[in-house]
Amino acid sequence: MATASPKPIDDFDLWLAGFAQPTVLVELAALAGCIAVALGMSWALRKALRMEQEKTSVLFGRRLVDGVMFPLVLLLLAYVARALITKLMPLAAFKVAIPVLVALVVIRVGVKVLQVAFTTAPWVRALERTISWVAWLAMVLWVSGLLPVILAELDDISWKIGATTLSLRTLIEGAVTAGAVLILSLWVSSAIETRLLRKAVGSDLSLRKAVSNATRALLMFVGLIIALSAVGIDLTALSVLGGAIGVGIGFGLQKLASNYVSGFVILAERSMRIGDNVRVDNFEGRITDINARYTVIRSPTGRESIVPNELLIINRVENLSLADNRVWQSTVVSVAYDSDVDMVTRVLLAAAMQHERVLREPAPSVALSNFGADGLEFTLGYWIADPENGTLNIRSLINFSVLKALRENAIEIPYPQRVLHVLRRPLREDPQAAEPPPSGS
Repeated sequence: MATASPKPIDDFDLWLAGFAQPTVLVELAALAGCIAVALGMSWALRKALRMEQEKTSVLFGRRLVDGVMFPLVLLLLAYVARALITKLMPLAAFKVAIPVLVALVVIRVGVKVLQVAFTTAPWVRALERTISWVAWLAMVLWVSGLLPVILAELDDISWKIGATTLSLRTLIEGAVTAGAVLILSLWVSSAIETRLLRKAVGSDLSLRKAVSNATRALLMFVGLIIALSAVGIDLTALSVLGGAIGVGIGFGLQKLASNYVSGFVILAERSMRIGDNVRVDNFEGRITDINARYTVIRSPTGRESIVPNELLIINRVENLSLADNRVWQSTVVSVAYDSDVDMVTRVLLAAAMQHERVLREPAPSVALSNFGADGLEFTLGYWIADPENGTLNIRSLINFSVLKALRENAIEIPYPQRVLHVLRRPLREDPQAAEPPPSGS
């Protein structure tokens, strides 16, 4: 029985023969022109949109060719050039250039979107490498002509699940489609989040964060539904799955669901906002981020506490800047009893007013707070409006100023003194010791 030679090998031989033709130089010149035009268009778009060179940009990265815009524009120009050159001569270089550019666009989109959506996730690096390997492998199979043959073989491997017939090719294509839809959902949600959170502060930032989280959750849900449809799963079966998920949430996932719901409640009510100074369970700091499941609180010493949102709902939380960002501080100074009280008051007020962080309205105040055992105790109170910049540092600076001012004005800071009275009693005489010893002993 005669066997025909594999068609992909014949196509590959024809493709190699095409590279020996002089018309390849025309194709290479057209590709070089496409690259130059793509670079110019990407540069012009960056200037027109006033995009900064930041790593979080998906379309424009740190460098001109680092984002998605350059390979995407180059791919579109290559398609146009191929359509024009096909009418004049047979193609050879474009048969390789188009698959390479498609793979490059897929890699750029997947990698940049994952970098923006999951900035600190440890598994992003491995997923980026997986996308790159899969894209380049598909490109090699496409160029060599083996891709249709492999897809046909995968289509023969099938099985029946209920009334639905699934093949290995369908599952692979569905998984690729699902990944593309989810990456597109992440891209859109990240773009919306960046637009919403730009130049937002305080309560406005918290509200926009709530809208951003809700938008991302909605887009991910829609993307999941589309991905399941692409794989071939009947969505009517999700009613049973939804009931099972509801039971799981009611038991095993109760705390997790409570944290997510509490996060949306916090963002919607705005009882705690990004930038507020709070005290939770004896931990005081500034809220730096409110996520769907937890809230990050950073103390002035640099420590960060990750607090589940449920704890912020059911426990008592002191918000030091809910209605007003101003914080009152005080320091106690002890002087000798013979000191001039009026002079001490003026010196303490002047020491506090030397620092720019101390508010002039309300102004600092000095009070004679106690008659101590060693001297008069004065309490110097003052207000600051930027506790996020630290509270111990400003208290230390004011204490230094107070100490210097008291020494310059010869105001005595008394040392603790204690008086010890010692009572000396005379020794009693022992009558037996005074008698002489008996004779003859």
